[in-house]
Amino acid sequence: MTPDELRALCLSFEAAVEDFPFRPEISVFKVGGKMFALSWTQERPLKVNLKCDPEDAIRLRADHPGLITPGYHMNKRHWNTVRVDGGLPGRLVRELVEDSYDLVVAGLPRAERLRLDRP
Repeated sequence: MTPDELRALCLSFEAAVEDFPFRPEISVFKVGGKMFALSWTQERPLKVNLKCDPEDAIRLRADHPGLITPGYHMNKRHWNTVRVDGGLPGRLVRELVEDSYDLVVAGLPRAERLRLDRP
């Protein structure tokens, strides 16, 4: 997956926006003002931090050592750093990004979730 493909995937979700609050080379993708993905677009291998259910996070790290690791500069219990440079199946990467988005949306106020058609 290229940085442009990752960006397109993250922005394909309803109300997703890209922001650069840290540095121009660090893309932060948000929904409802909350981050669901963070990527260092200039670094290789390309990586993205994604929110994850704590139990799933542990399982994914065990199933994909070196490709899915505890979230870099994030809460290690709730975030994973995922290499998206081809080591993982594209379908899995897309599912992990969607899961991260869904977890963040689930934590938004009810009115915001209803606006996103995700009660």
